[in-house]
Amino acid sequence: MAETKPTATVKPVTSVQAKKSGNSISWIAPVICIVIGYVIWRFVLGNGDNFKVGSSNGGFWPDREGPKSAIYNMYLGGIIVPILIGTFLTAITFIVERFLTIAKANGTGSNADFVRKVQYHLANKNVDAALAECDKQKGSVGNVMKAGLHRYKEMINNSELSTEQKVMAIQKEVEEATALELPMLEKNLVFLSTIASIATLLGLFGTVLGMIRSFSALGEDSGGGAAATKLSQGISEALYNTALGIGTSAFAIVFYNMFTTKIDGITYGIDESGFTLTQSFASLYK
Repeated sequence: MAETKPTATVKPVTSVQAKKSGNSISWIAPVICIVIGYVIWRFVLGNGDNFKVGSSNGGFWPDREGPKSAIYNMYLGGIIVPILIGTFLTAITFIVERFLTIAKANGTGSNADFVRKVQYHLANKNVDAALAECDKQKGSVGNVMKAGLHRYKEMINNSELSTEQKVMAIQKEVEEATALELPMLEKNLVFLSTIASIATLLGLFGTVLGMIRSFSALGEDSGGGAAATKLSQGISEALYNTALGIGTSAFAIVFYNMFTTKIDGITYGIDESGFTLTQSFASLYK
């Protein structure tokens, strides 16, 4: 009786190579954004020329009073405001980065149309035409399908393995290619989900600090209408933190959900492509 070689002895032919890219830039970006947030808060919003009381010079957090425009009240919101501005800029940075990455992963045209074309070519036993469709698609679904098709083509001429073993070899190749594609799609989404969670908390923290400052100033005042006016103004300034935090959080949540929906669509296309290859081979090459 002839001895059958196990599937593991067949060397995979994967068109998708592991992407060796560090993620250090992803951790540097938030720091840079917070620094930019401080520059905007201190030197743009907090410029002395924008206030009735306050010179153009000052230290890390110079006193300012009497903003000439409502937008400059953001400076009076306190030291948490530049962190919130930096958080918002970080969200924008990763939204742009994810948008470009996922747009590239989508490839050209509809994934459903692409899978149907590959199914048509495989039904006609034209693997080369199916590979050409993968080159045209240029997305994650095309990359996974291409890796599986190379294995598919190799298994057609393999006389040592059973049909079941061949199907398992194709499935394994698709799984390996998928394992290389999916991490790149989900990369850096954790930053958006984190911003969505902590931005509101940062805003509330800044508001609490501002109100503590306002009530402390009220306790030092002799009282009267002027004190009440100053307290109201202080609370109004502190609430800028809450507004910035809630706005940033909502912004991050919207885009996080949008990106996860797009990734789910790509993942579905990848799963469909793997099913197409295994079912096609099982039915045509028994």
